Amino acid sequence: MRIAIDGIPLAEPKTGIGHYTFELARGLAALAPEHDFELVAHVPIETAVESAFDAGRPLPDNLRAVHAPTNSLSKRWWTIGLPLYVQRRGVALFHGTNYKIPLWNRCRTVVTIHDLSLLLHSRTHEEELVRRARLRLPATARMASKIITDSESVKREICEHLRVRPEKIAVVPLAPRRAFRPVARAEAAEARRRLGVEEDFLLFVGTVEPRKNLLTLVRAFEELTRHTELRPQLVIAGKKGWLTEELFALIEQSGLGSRMLFTGYISDEDLAALYSSCRVCVYPSLYEGFGLPPLEAMSCGAPVITSRIPVIMETVGEAARLVEPTDVRELADNIHELWANDAERLQLSAGGIAHAAHFTWERTARLTLDVYEEVLQGAEGVRRAANA
Repeated sequence: MRIAIDGIPLAEPKTGIGHYTFELARGLAALAPEHDFELVAHVPIETAVESAFDAGRPLPDNLRAVHAPTNSLSKRWWTIGLPLYVQRRGVALFHGTNYKIPLWNRCRTVVTIHDLSLLLHSRTHEEELVRRARLRLPATARMASKIITDSESVKREICEHLRVRPEKIAVVPLAPRRAFRPVARAEAAEARRRLGVEEDFLLFVGTVEPRKNLLTLVRAFEELTRHTELRPQLVIAGKKGWLTEELFALIEQSGLGSRMLFTGYISDEDLAALYSSCRVCVYPSLYEGFGLPPLEAMSCGAPVITSRIPVIMETVGEAARLVEPTDVRELADNIHELWANDAERLQLSAGGIAHAAHFTWERTARLTLDVYEEVLQGAEGVRRAANA
C-alpha cells in the first residue's frame, strides 16, 4: 500500500517539524516493510533526505523521497499539484505532518496539528500567517480523516477551538532525536571551545521569538547578575525569528550583552554537547504543543527549569523544576538555588535521563501506524458497504 507523507518540512534547513517528519518516516519504514512510503514535495528534498541517514546506510527500500515539480502549478501545490499527484500515483493515504492536507483528494488523509499557537497566541506571529490559519485550520480539521496531535493539552484545545470530536483526535507524543544522549566531557569541552562557550553557563535552546519568552529570561538573568554572586554566561542556541527588537533593546539597556552568546543554528552534535555540559538549562516558553527542547535536554542529562504550563508539565513530569513563565523573580530564584545545589542537579540529571527514555521514535511510529490502520480499515469498510 502506498502512503505519502508531506516532505516539504525536510527542505533545508530543517525546523522542528522537519525533524519530526524525518524521524517519523524512518520509523514507519522500519516498522512496516509491507507498505511503500513516499516523502513528497514540489521542491527538491532528495539530497536532504539521503544526507540525514547515517553514513553508509542508504534509504530503506520502502522509503523514497519524491520531487514532484508542477511547473506553473508549483504555487498551487496544495490545491492542484498534490491532489493530482495523489490521484495519479494511487496513494491510499496522505499524512500532512505540518498542518496541511490536499484540498481535494481521493485518498484518506491524516493531519498533524502540533499546536494552536497561530490562533491562541496570534500576536506572536505574522499577520498573514494568522489570517491563513484562521481560514485553513478549521477546514483542514473537518476534512481530515483523522487528526494527530502531540499532547493531551493540545487535543483539548483542538476540540474546543476547532470544534472537533475527541474521538477524531489521536495523541502521539514526540521523542528526542538520536543525537541527544550524554556527551563525554572532553568532547563537550571541544564543542564549547569552538562555539566560544564558557565552562559555567546557563543554556536556552529554541527560536528567538516572542513565544519563547526570552524577555523574562533576560530580566531574570539581569537580576541574577545584579543581586547575587553568580556571573554565569547565558548561551542562547537557536536561529533568530521575528519581533526581536524589544529583546535586543533590553539586552543593550542591561549592559550584559558581553555575558550573553547567541550561537545561531547549530548542529545536533554541538547541541547535545551543550545540553550535556550546561550547569542549568532554562526553557520559559509561554506556549508549546509538546515541549521537545526540555525533553531533549533531559535526555542529555541537563538539569532543567521550565514553564509551569499544562503541556510542558505533561511532557516533563516530575523530572524538572517548574516556574510561572512570566515571574522574573521566581525564575531568577530557581536558577540561583539550582546553580548552587550540586545534589539536586545530579538528581534532576539522573531523573531526566530516566524520564526521557520513555519517549522513543519507535513508539511514535507505532502509534502513528495504528492511526493509519484505523483510517484505512474504515475506508475499506465504507468501500465494502458501497459495493454490497
